[in-house]
Amino acid sequence: MEQAVIAIAAFFISGLTLFSGFGLGTLLLPFFALFFPLDEAVALTAIVHLMNNLFKLVLLGRRADRSVLLRFGIPAILASFAGAKSLLSLSGMHPLFQYALWGKLYTVMPLKLVIAVLMMVFAFFEIVPRLAQISFDRRHLVLGGLLSGFFGGLSGHQGALRSAFLLRAGLSTDGFIATGVVIACLVDFVRVPVYALHFSTADLRTSGSLLAVATLAAFLGAFIGNRLVKKVTMRSVQVIVAVLLFFVAVGLGAGLI
Repeated sequence: MEQAVIAIAAFFISGLTLFSGFGLGTLLLPFFALFFPLDEAVALTAIVHLMNNLFKLVLLGRRADRSVLLRFGIPAILASFAGAKSLLSLSGMHPLFQYALWGKLYTVMPLKLVIAVLMMVFAFFEIVPRLAQISFDRRHLVLGGLLSGFFGGLSGHQGALRSAFLLRAGLSTDGFIATGVVIACLVDFVRVPVYALHFSTADLRTSGSLLAVATLAAFLGAFIGNRLVKKVTMRSVQVIVAVLLFFVAVGLGAGLI
């Protein structure tokens, strides 16, 4: 059952990323969270995210700006390790509190609450025009790498911050896209092994077929979405997706999911 749901979700979400402004990880994470513990859901999403970006890396990697990679990418790598370790630490914490609602007992967990808040914040970043237009001067690239890498390691939310700090880095359009892809892959290369060491071999073996299905579905969704991109109003898709993310985040943070 979960394979079918996640495959369908990966297919549509991968297509949506082309014209919604939201990243694959941001949209796919809630679906993995329906079937897996949240720390494992973040890890599985990271693997699909990495596989989806490797193809782009082969095509565009050579166009990345090396000076920006050094100033932004190295801090991002270091911070992503800290973010991934923070995820694992949060997953082992005791519940914050419990409450009863409609005769059922719900538990609020630290990790779910943190991820929920991040989902809301980054959703607002994408749909609020003033926030979406925020950018930072090139001299702040190191800070941008630290922030983007840390949140990338913690929850996978790295794209919005990365773009905000790279927009004014003096890159061409191709250089901007290529540099972003390389940095995203570098962060994934660091955080995925950290996550993997946390899970048992049995966990990884069980999830193998699911990851393969989700990755193939994501590739197919991106291919078809690219053909439909001109037929969909970007702003309407952004708002719909943001509203859905908001409700999922509320459910996650409140312990309902």
